[in-house]
Order: sequence, then structure tokens, then C-alpha cells
Amino acid sequence: MSDPQLQVSGGAGGTNARYEDIGLLAQHSDDLAGDLAAITAQGHGMLVDPDLLASAVLNPDGFAKIEAGLLQALDGPDGLTALSLDFGQRAIALRTVVASYQAVDEAQARTIDTLRWSLGFGLGLGLQGAVANPLAALPFASTLGAAGALFGDDLDWQQLLTDHPGIIDTLVGMGPGLVSSLPGAPLVGDVPGAANLLADWYQDGTFTATAPDINGTGTNIDTSDTMVRPPQGFADLIAGLNYRNGEADAGQPDQIDVRVITHPDGSTAYVVDIPGTKVMNMPWDPASPFLNDMGTNVHVLGGDTTSRQHAIAEALKMAGASPTDPVMLVGHSQGGMVAAQAAHDSGTSGFPYNVTHVVTAGSPIANTDIPTGVQVLAMENAHDIVPHLDAGDNPDRPNHTTVTFDDQNGNIGKNHATDLAYLPAARALDQSTDPSVVAYRDSAGAFLTGGGDGTTVESKVYELHRVH
Repeated sequence: MSDPQLQVSGGAGGTNARYEDIGLLAQHSDDLAGDLAAITAQGHGMLVDPDLLASAVLNPDGFAKIEAGLLQALDGPDGLTALSLDFGQRAIALRTVVASYQAVDEAQARTIDTLRWSLGFGLGLGLQGAVANPLAALPFASTLGAAGALFGDDLDWQQLLTDHPGIIDTLVGMGPGLVSSLPGAPLVGDVPGAANLLADWYQDGTFTATAPDINGTGTNIDTSDTMVRPPQGFADLIAGLNYRNGEADAGQPDQIDVRVITHPDGSTAYVVDIPGTKVMNMPWDPASPFLNDMGTNVHVLGGDTTSRQHAIAEALKMAGASPTDPVMLVGHSQGGMVAAQAAHDSGTSGFPYNVTHVVTAGSPIANTDIPTGVQVLAMENAHDIVPHLDAGDNPDRPNHTTVTFDDQNGNIGKNHATDLAYLPAARALDQSTDPSVVAYRDSAGAFLTGGGDGTTVESKVYELHRVH
């Protein structure tokens, strides 16, 4: 894919940003209505001013003309009183429009969530009935048989799911209802709640962060060209993430890097590259020593502050970051999920650093509440099923920009890969003139340089371990 088509939602040019603009216009209308009302009150006071009334004796005709003119200016059809009322009504109308649109959006989302939950609950009850009474399984068997006849024996499930990733949204969205239908199970209302139940099977443990020897140099400094080049745009950010993703092998310690960016004026900023899941362990497997495993996935999907997040904070401390230095977190898959949760916890004991920017590639982060002071840019391949594992759409907010692109390889892994899917899209994103993308890029000046300005980068590598 050399030139992917990008679709942008949210951010400075998104719907909610426009809603906020309408809200600001409503506030200005209210303020203007109040100012006009105050002027009108002063004008009515002038009508009964003692000096003006006294002048009526000397010049009755002039007095009458002044009174008539003032009354027309104040209370006539186009007078200040009418203008004040008009602006007040306009403010009410503007707020009503915004509230109506937002209420419709929220109602639609709730309806979809409720429908999925009900399907899951009904499926769970049906499966239990089938176990208790095999004859009850006949409708299910008939449905499966019909599906087999429809799709045939040569169905390519990867092609089906990547062509229609909304199937994943539906299946994941059914999960809370399915869990709630089980005997003795608690009532689970949403995906994070279901993830929290599953997380009980995975022990998150505690963590350590160490500085490994890179290529026998005796230091943890990575001097490869990709990692020492000052990032000028999204392609450079994702190239660094892709490089670290390739270095963090399955079965090896979790590996991240901290790119320390030093500007000519001596100020510093930090970019943390966080690869995705490398260990696909099941709940019944022995306890994993690796933080980049399925356990972290379900914990962070449930909204937990994980040991991996704490280990990343420790790595920033080891790299020399202060609590006030600007930090950008760049993550792929699980890495983006952890980055979003760290942004949620920014400035707290959960992540005591100043996260100002987040970039994610193929990460399900729709359910993570990001503070308004953090700018998020989420990249999602329309044929990547992983961003659908939270069964939700990213919020349309002024600080949350989502860039969707189309890259179908017919393969789940390739559609999710940083090198095959997300790096080409990042190159295209650097050419985007969309107002939300431009606003994000402009806000990230501490991390993205114009090139040739004397900015330097030192990339420090850290290995993260789980301790049980």
C-alpha cells in the first residue's frame, strides 16, 4: 500500500469540537443578551431622568421627540429590548440543538450495546438449555448447518473477519451478556467489566526495569539510524515503534525504549516506544514472567493500572525524565492500550509523568477516558480486527483524533503489522492537511522537529520483567 486513503474523525476538526464551538457561540449570545439588557435598563432610566423631565417645560416639542426616539431605540421592533430577547432565545436554541444531537448519539450507542448484551445473554441461556436437554440444541444445529451450506467448506475465516471487522465488535459486545447468563455469575454490564472478571485469572504481579547491554557496547544506548534521528513527523514516530517492535521478540524480556530529545535551548522531551503483545498465554498456563502477555491485555482492557505501566514509569525515571518534562507515548496494539491508560493516570501515582501526547497503532482504546489536556492520535487499519476488541468506536472529542485507513492483506497478522500496515499509513499521514491532523502535529512541537535545528536524540533501551 503506497498511498492509503485516510479518514479522520475527532480532534480539532471533529464533530464534538464543532459542538463546543456552538456552545461557545451560545455563551457569547447569552453574554451579549445580558449586556444589551443592562444597556436597555440604563436607557429606560434616562426616560425618567429629572433633568430631561425638567426640560419639557422649556421645550415640550423637543422633549417629546427625545422620549419618542429613546422609546423606539429601546422598545421598538428593532430596539435593544428585542435584540436582547433575540440573542437570549438564540442561546437557548443553540444549546438545545447540541443537546439533541448528543442525546441521539448517546441513545444510538446505548441501543447497540443493549442489543449485543441481549444477544449474548440469550446465547448463554440457549447453550445451557442445550446442555440440559440435547433436543434443545436442534435449532442451533440447524443454524450451523445452514451457515455451512451458505458459506461452503472453503470459507476463509481470516478474509471474512478482516473484510467485516464489525463481526468482532458484535462478538465482543455479546461477551458481557454471555457471562451474565452463567449460573452464579455476577451481572456484567460492559466489556471492561467482563475483562475484569477474566483478569482475576491472570496475576499481574510486580515489576522490575533494567538497562540491558545493547550489542556488547556496555550501555543501553541504541545507536541505530532509526533511533537517533530526530522525529520530524508521524512516519519517524512509527518507524521507531516498528524498529522496537521487531527487537522485542516473543519469549524474551519485554523491551521498550525511551527516546530522549534534547533541543538547542537545553529543554528535553521524551518519546516512549511500547510494542504490542508478544506472549499469547492462557489463564491456565504457568505464571508468565513477561509483562507483554495476555494477562496485561485483559487487565488494561478492564481499566487497570498494570505492572507494565509502572515499569514504563520506572524506565522514564531511569532515563532522567522529570515529572514536568513533556512525554509522548507511542504504542502498537497492547502498547497503545497501556499508553492510553498511562495517559489517563498521568500526573498521579499510577504514572507520575507529564503525558501530553499519545500515538496508537491498532489499539482498542475506545473505553479509556483520556484527560482533555492529553492529545491522542489513534491510527486504525479498517481491516485490522484488534482495534475492535473493545466493541466500541473511539470518542469524537477535540483531544482525540482517529485516523482510519484501508489496507486489506487478507491476513489478520499482516493487517495488524506495524511495518506492512501502519508505517505506510504514517507516511501518508505526514502529507495530510486535515485540520485535526494539522492541529495535532502543531501541538507536538516538543517531539517533532523541522530537521536541521540542532536537536539531538539518545535512545535508551529498557527490559521490563514481571515478578510474582
